[in-house]
Amino acid sequence: MPDQQSPKHAGGEPADRRPQATPAAEETAAIASVDTAGGAMEPSAVPATAQSGQLPGGPDTLLRKIFTGSGMVSVLAVLLALVIGGLLIASTDRQVATTATYFFARPTDFLAAVWNAATRSYIALFQGSVFNPRGNGVAAQFAPFMETLTIATPLITAGLGVALAFRAGLFNIGAQGQIIVAGILAALVGFALDLPMGLHLLLVLVAGIIGGAFWGGLVGVLKARTGAHEVILTIMFNYIALYFLRYLLNTPAFQRPGESNPISPILDPTAVYPQIFGSQYRLHLGFLLAIAATVLVWWLLNRSTVGFEFRAVGANPKAAQTAGINVSRSTILVMAIAGGLAGMSGVAQVAGTEKVLTDGVAATYGFDAITVALLGRSTPWGTFAAGLLFGAFRAGAVQMQIQTGTPIDIVLVVQSLIVLFIAAPPLVRAIFGLNPRRRKPARPAKSREAATTGGAAA
Repeated sequence: MPDQQSPKHAGGEPADRRPQATPAAEETAAIASVDTAGGAMEPSAVPATAQSGQLPGGPDTLLRKIFTGSGMVSVLAVLLALVIGGLLIASTDRQVATTATYFFARPTDFLAAVWNAATRSYIALFQGSVFNPRGNGVAAQFAPFMETLTIATPLITAGLGVALAFRAGLFNIGAQGQIIVAGILAALVGFALDLPMGLHLLLVLVAGIIGGAFWGGLVGVLKARTGAHEVILTIMFNYIALYFLRYLLNTPAFQRPGESNPISPILDPTAVYPQIFGSQYRLHLGFLLAIAATVLVWWLLNRSTVGFEFRAVGANPKAAQTAGINVSRSTILVMAIAGGLAGMSGVAQVAGTEKVLTDGVAATYGFDAITVALLGRSTPWGTFAAGLLFGAFRAGAVQMQIQTGTPIDIVLVVQSLIVLFIAAPPLVRAIFGLNPRRRKPARPAKSREAATTGGAAA
């Protein structure tokens, strides 16, 4: 009785006559087992693999998480802007234009000219902002880096003011006006009062912070009490501050005696920031205060109750109000603090770099601060790093134009491209092929039924 001795499965057919399971069938059975918890549950409408893009136990790798994070997207946005900026630089180069005339005869000459034009300009940018090996001595070699830190100081503090408002769901477009008002009060205290060194400088700093906080807090009050949009308010306040400054510089109280130009008296030596590394560099105490402000904003947002309220209001004002948070108070407070941070930029300009008050005291720092905050993802240390980057662009652009003849406006184009790519993270991810989640297509209904049947039989 061979048939009686042969082992049989549940259906009565000998085991050696059963069809062998293929790898595809085994995978289908595994999927069905996961989807039905080994047959204990009904199959879901969407299979498990279609829900996560992969079977459990195979999470995304650490490398993919790093390369799809917001920080890496910011880095790639800067890199992409530099590449496009290099192409624009090459388009203005004479050698590139010459080699383009015989491109089809020798394309390598054209490509080499493009590469050389871009690299020469970026090397000059680096030498003008970070390190110049041709400098006469160590002090001269590191002078570009010190200049970068000096220029970055008002960008960092103004950027922190914009970033803080962003985290609270507000658009602080008024850093320009807040810098101007802070500069007015700081300069007035600086040249009108005669006080000891430490006290005088402290009053200059406090006056500037109060001026910026008042100008920003006034926007917060109007926003909270009347519902007026903060973007319109801050833009209008920028113009009010600018024309008020121009008016003051033509009055006897602010105009320097004997001058017909709109310029204030020079601040007293006791009212200016001391230079950190001596008179050979322009870097002053304001940079250390910018670092302290960064730490303070980080602590405020991540370690304090007030910062939690700011973030809650920024995430959902109605839910925050339902939870007992005073949204109006948070709006006024966050705009006042943001204005105070921007006011530190006005003090840095008046008491640190210029030492006088002019109608160009704010330059374009208030508007550049918006870009800095966006590049820094509205985080304190991200804003700090973005301020250093834009400070390097400003410091190196002049040297780039001197050495290579590249128009200085190219740097502005690169900054604008950075903003464009920062505002469109999916575009950056698509260009570099960094899709954060790759979904597998859902299986057809017949395949799901077969998988369920196979899982139940198993």
